[in-house]
Amino acid sequence: MFGPKELVVVLVVLLIVLVVFGPKRIKSLGSELGNAIKGFRKAVREGDGADAKTLEHEGQEASASPGATRTE
Repeated sequence: MFGPKELVVVLVVLLIVLVVFGPKRIKSLGSELGNAIKGFRKAVREGDGADAKTLEHEGQEASASPGATRTE
């Protein structure tokens, strides 16, 4: 997957990030990123459930409405 050159590049980038942000800031960035991902997944799951309920409700209304129509 990674050759020797790519591994060196990755290590240099990680070292630069560590020097720029510091270990405490990297830890907080990691936890913030994790919380953001959790929130996104939760919103997606809740959104899927709401869509299914809406479709089910619309289906019930559609099945009840054919008897309520009048013809003249």
